[in-house]
Amino acid sequence: MILALAFLALGQPSVDTVPISVIPEPVSITRGTGEFVLTPGTMIWTDSATFNLGYQLAGYLEPATGIELPVSTPGALTAKIIILHIDPSVARLGPEGYRLLVEPERIVITAPEAAGLFYGIQTLRQLFPPAIFRDAVVGTPRWSVPAVTIEDYPRFSWRGAHLDVGRHFMSKEFVKKYIDLLALHKMNRFHWHLTEDQGWRIEIKRYPRLTEIGAWRRQSMIGRFSSDPDRQTFDGARHGGFYTQDDIREIVAYAQDRFVTIVPEIEMPGHAQAAIAAYPWLGVTGDSVDVLTAWGVSPYILNPTDSVVTFMQDVLTEVMGLFPGAFIHIGGDEAIKDQWNASSRVQARIRRLHLQNEQEMQSWFIRQMDRFLSQRGRRLIGWDEILEGGLAENAAVMSWRGISGGVAAARAGHDVVMAPTSNTYFDYYQSRDLLNEPLAIGGFLPLDSVYAFNPMPPDLEPQYRKHILGAQGQLWTEYMATPKQVEYMAYPRTSALAEVVWSPPERKNYQDFLARLGPHLERLQILDVNFRPLQSRIRCCARTGTN
Repeated sequence: MILALAFLALGQPSVDTVPISVIPEPVSITRGTGEFVLTPGTMIWTDSATFNLGYQLAGYLEPATGIELPVSTPGALTAKIIILHIDPSVARLGPEGYRLLVEPERIVITAPEAAGLFYGIQTLRQLFPPAIFRDAVVGTPRWSVPAVTIEDYPRFSWRGAHLDVGRHFMSKEFVKKYIDLLALHKMNRFHWHLTEDQGWRIEIKRYPRLTEIGAWRRQSMIGRFSSDPDRQTFDGARHGGFYTQDDIREIVAYAQDRFVTIVPEIEMPGHAQAAIAAYPWLGVTGDSVDVLTAWGVSPYILNPTDSVVTFMQDVLTEVMGLFPGAFIHIGGDEAIKDQWNASSRVQARIRRLHLQNEQEMQSWFIRQMDRFLSQRGRRLIGWDEILEGGLAENAAVMSWRGISGGVAAARAGHDVVMAPTSNTYFDYYQSRDLLNEPLAIGGFLPLDSVYAFNPMPPDLEPQYRKHILGAQGQLWTEYMATPKQVEYMAYPRTSALAEVVWSPPERKNYQDFLARLGPHLERLQILDVNFRPLQSRIRCCARTGTN
């Protein structure tokens, strides 16, 4: 009853068009009169089912302010109150939407579900001065929030970012930081690329050699890529690492607390040299091979036998036990089929299965995984090459070679995540001034091109648009050996993509985004993010070998 009275007491703020520096841009913002000032007497009220969010908000605000906000269910009215409330009456905002009201005496965040409350909290953090993100008490005299009414909800349900830890292993601590930054930007999918030719990064207890052997390579390619072995140079330093299953459980729980779903990727049938190095019988030739030390794509491919299928399904069983999300990514890209073509045993199997060619052989392999995952209540997703030779019945497609594969998949009734190189490959250069940028794989993707991306193909018929789940940014780490190098390539491009997948198209304006990005970069600087400055002629890191 007291909570209801508190809501009735809220008035409508006056209209004001002064911009608010929130990224991604909310659906609707109306400025009111005055401001809310955080004081030692402020309390947080929350529903009994969402105490954890109240404590999370208190934890966000305490380090910089030095104010330990008490969290409780509604009680006697106090001078300053922050209310978090699950309210079915705002169901029109959707499961991730929220309404944020700021008045001089109270802040109220309402949402139909907990995810919306969390995103409302992320907006509230950005309404405070940037120093609110510091981890120690600072001398800001007034921790104030402008009076405002915001109604907000996302454009797309899949708002993601990818991180390749196969080429270069990244620490558990950095993975958590990466997730924190996604959550701040209201991104809700972390695509974790865990296996590659150059390294296997996830502990599989049934097959320990995958990490004993497959997680380590004896050296790494440095300098610009060359396919000519005589022109390749290497650092001579052993590289590797992997995440134990306990590490992964910890990271999954950390992400869940921030409403981020992790989508693990286990590459098959290509990009499998690290697995074949661990268990040579997985390969077509049976030869012993090292974990790949060069960049590029390995010709080693999994042998499409029943025993190899069972091996990979055993791997997926342990993966499903660690990751509760609906989607499991199986790669499927860049599977060079020369070894299949040259193998009399593989060719005989193609004939026995009444397949037409190696493309259909890959499709058969993927279908085994699709059926296996579907029977266990999960969904397969793969790169758009899984369209070749026929798409598995329940599979979703991640369209990276442009958007045409995604359009074809949507028209065939399959769900799609748009991830084209043209707008979402953050391993591409950010400037044409290559002398003053860290070495990258190639390509050119400036900030404005990311912001201009529209994940919804304009020529896709209305009846198929429901299949476009959203989009995500890709970070392939051949040329990113450290977290700081990852951050330089990721930000502020991820900030731009966050607005692409959250904000309504009619609200997007690049110049306005740049104006809001200024204060946002101050937040990122406080969070120790090595973002690329908007005007940069400074190299992000020492140019030693690869970067």
